[in-house]
Amino acid sequence: SEEAFTKRSIMSILGLKKKQPKTFKVKVITMDAEMEFSCEVKWKGKDLFDLVCRTVGLRETWFFGLRYTVKDTYAWLKQEKRVLDQEVPKDCPITFHFLAKFFPEKVEEELVQEITQHLFFLQVKKQILDEEIFCSPEASVLLASYAVQAKYGDYDPNFHKPGFLAQDELLPKRVLMQYQMTADMWEEKITAWYAEHRGIARDEAEMEYLKIAQDLEMYGVSYFAITQNKRDTDLLLGVDAQGLHIYSPNSKLSPNKSFPWSGIRNISYSEKEFTIKPLDKKKDVFKFYSSQLRVNKLILQLCIGNHDLFMRRRKVDSIEVQQMKAQAKEEKARKKMERQILAREKQMREEAERAKEEMERRLFQLQDEARLANEALLRSEETADLLAEKAQIAEEEAKLLAHKAAEAEQERQRLEVTAMKTKEEKRLMEQKMREAEQLAVKLVEQSERRLKEADHLKQDLTEAKDAERRAKQKLLEITKTTYPPTSSSTLMYFSSTRLDFKDSDMKRLSMEIERERLEYMEKSKHLQDQLKELKSEIESLKLEEQQQQAGLYGLHSEARGYVQEPVYIPHSNVCVMTSDDLLFLITAIKVVIPKINNFTDHCYLEQGLTL
Repeated sequence: SEEAFTKRSIMSILGLKKKQPKTFKVKVITMDAEMEFSCEVKWKGKDLFDLVCRTVGLRETWFFGLRYTVKDTYAWLKQEKRVLDQEVPKDCPITFHFLAKFFPEKVEEELVQEITQHLFFLQVKKQILDEEIFCSPEASVLLASYAVQAKYGDYDPNFHKPGFLAQDELLPKRVLMQYQMTADMWEEKITAWYAEHRGIARDEAEMEYLKIAQDLEMYGVSYFAITQNKRDTDLLLGVDAQGLHIYSPNSKLSPNKSFPWSGIRNISYSEKEFTIKPLDKKKDVFKFYSSQLRVNKLILQLCIGNHDLFMRRRKVDSIEVQQMKAQAKEEKARKKMERQILAREKQMREEAERAKEEMERRLFQLQDEARLANEALLRSEETADLLAEKAQIAEEEAKLLAHKAAEAEQERQRLEVTAMKTKEEKRLMEQKMREAEQLAVKLVEQSERRLKEADHLKQDLTEAKDAERRAKQKLLEITKTTYPPTSSSTLMYFSSTRLDFKDSDMKRLSMEIERERLEYMEKSKHLQDQLKELKSEIESLKLEEQQQQAGLYGLHSEARGYVQEPVYIPHSNVCVMTSDDLLFLITAIKVVIPKINNFTDHCYLEQGLTL
């Protein structure tokens, strides 16, 4: 039973091993992409290489290989051996770099496919930027301009503003440090060349880049450290498409000795010793030593590959290459025609766009002009309406002003008539005032005369009383001395005679005085009535004059629009008396008349008392 269990266990383990997938992961890094593949364990290098070429779309496979890093150096994946049997890294996934292993002598003739040109362009550009290929500053700027043309297309100043190359690595650091120039200055130099490449397609720009780069001394050269013998100083071996070159360690540009492929009969190595046999037997065999056996194998591999390509270039192309070249030629012709058509269409589109822009600009201009014309028309209509309204207002104002002017003229005429009336009334008033003054003077004179008459009457009365008293005394004396005493009848006769005489005189005198008083009272009353009438006329004239002046002032202000002083009308040869003078005269007359009345009453009282 134990043996059966052991057998079953072994069988199950073997079954699990058979079920496990026999694959491994591979990551291939090209110049512009990364790819991962799942490979079978039995795959050879050629299987993986063909898979990568098919994926990339590459047919010119003889220039490329899969390179990997081993210890301190690099190696190329061999196509005839299985992948896992070679000294590849044991990482998962295993990393390979898909790079150009061999370089053409003339890129324009040998590189057929566009993808081949593009991969070479990217690899050479990286080698120049990494300073693996020496390049002068002038050539670096020119190569950078073609790289910009390949990336951005034709230069457009409206789109490619200053600073658009700030994120691009275009020049080697050695060139940047060699000159004291800013990034903007370098960009300006590159842009100046870039602007001249207008119309060049991407593949053409990349080909121009490679045509300039293939003339550089270090282009396509693989360098290895060697020694000519074990005691000599170090040397450098360069392998390229032309042959083998020996350099001093400090100079990779100018070789000390060269062995072209056409002059080499055989190349071999034994462990660390490498032997170059020239075709000319008279020349010495050149031997050198490398530090590692792996390096000798790599050198021999590169020599064989470059020599095969060298011989292949000098033979008639294979049918496959001829077909590729024919297809490439047709493709280039087709692309050229497409570019020409595209260029024509682009030109036509640009012209159409320019015409469209011009038409749009013209349309906008016409629209602006129409808008401005409409605005001007609206403004003119508004101005016309405003002017019509102003004209109507002005016409109405003119009518109003004419009406007011007519009213002012009528008022002026009325005021002139009123002024004339006022002048006449003032003249009549002054005449009445003069008459009143004369009357007052007359009254004063009459009062004085009456006063004098009263004085004369009083004096006459006194004299009469004195005469009566003297007569009485004389009568008494006569009566006492001459005549005897008479009877009472006689006395009564004389007494009555005297009394009759006195009564008749007094009555006559009283009647005369009363008559004069009555006349005086009537005149005084008449004078007071005249003075009251004169006063009322003065007040009414004064009020009317003020109203007329105010009305004339308002009419003149409305008609002329400004304030005018009251009109002063001069009167020649007319004595103008103010209202204050008239009031003063009336007050004086009122004061004089009561005094006259009091004096007259006093005189009458005295006369009455005397009588």
